[in-house]
Amino acid sequence: MARLQEIYNKQGYLTGLPILSKTELIEARRAFSELEKQFSEEYTKYHLHNVHLECEWVMSLAKHPRLLQAVTAILGPDVILAVKANENPQENELPYVAWHQDMRYWSIAGGPVLSVWLALDDSLKENGALQVIPGSHCSGILPHRQARRPGNMLSVNQEIPGELVEAEKAVLCPLLAGQMSIHDGLLVHASDPNTSQRRRCGFVIRYVPTCTYPIQDPDRPRKFRATVVVSGQDQFNHFSNNSP
Repeated sequence: MARLQEIYNKQGYLTGLPILSKTELIEARRAFSELEKQFSEEYTKYHLHNVHLECEWVMSLAKHPRLLQAVTAILGPDVILAVKANENPQENELPYVAWHQDMRYWSIAGGPVLSVWLALDDSLKENGALQVIPGSHCSGILPHRQARRPGNMLSVNQEIPGELVEAEKAVLCPLLAGQMSIHDGLLVHASDPNTSQRRRCGFVIRYVPTCTYPIQDPDRPRKFRATVVVSGQDQFNHFSNNSP
């Protein structure tokens, strides 16, 4: 784990980490199919947020021992699940995710944010796998603007201007179903449109150390209703009074 932490600190991400067994993956896919029946496939593509509050199986994924082993190796033993969403995008459609940094949108200070992509389907180049700019997390928060290209899936439709992105250094992070990638909240990343007929379903899970705290961003006020301590203890309780 010390080697993984060294690589993560230098590059800002890790990828191809095996998490779910074959049996666990089959069960997660079955449970997600039930969600699709409950909410409709169209709804579950984009709108399932904080679903771990209602679904025990989703919370189990967010607390999976192998997943938390990697997360705590980076963030330390005391960790909060800050926000949770699913992504089931891009079935041969236009939508893409512009180059951006997560920390631009998450009103958190005092420590790092770590984002997980836990793949329920293979996530490959042709169906819009994650792309990252290694080491870009060391540059601080970059300017963002309104996206010039239609179809951006980011809820605030922002992007880092192209002249600030070293796109020639981009690295693709393909995943097989059951694997995960993790990246720093300051890492510049994106994903291209799905140009295949294959679904790309996965869960986005964000973790922070308990020392972090919410801040007020006048451009995008945010409440952290879904915070859950998933490892260790929270001696700070910075999020305890942040519910709506």
